[in-house]
Amino acid sequence: MNIEFGNKIRQLREEKRKTNPAFSLRRFAQAVDVSPAFLSKLELGESLPPGAEKIKKMAGLLEVDPDELLSLAGKVDPGLPTIIRERPPMADFLRSANEHLSDEELKELTERIKKGEIC
Repeated sequence: MNIEFGNKIRQLREEKRKTNPAFSLRRFAQAVDVSPAFLSKLELGESLPPGAEKIKKMAGLLEVDPDELLSLAGKVDPGLPTIIRERPPMADFLRSANEHLSDEELKELTERIKKGEIC
């Protein structure tokens, strides 16, 4: 099971629930399209994380980076293999970035690309 992932989901959901009742366990489970029993077990570390699409939906609702939640769950975005197959230079870029850039440098580079500063 994955206690760290479950704890993170609970922490994020409970924080949101302080100001928004839509983040009660039951309502959040409904929004993610899982049962409240499953979500409870997940948050307690008694159930494996759901599939990547449900994790991405959780991330969207919780307003956090989906890749961070996917990583905690031991998963990757299911679209990445397609990106690499369709654009083979991406694999070399990822390997190079992994070998030569710190996490902070990766975040900075990503932000600059998103802002259109690097074309």
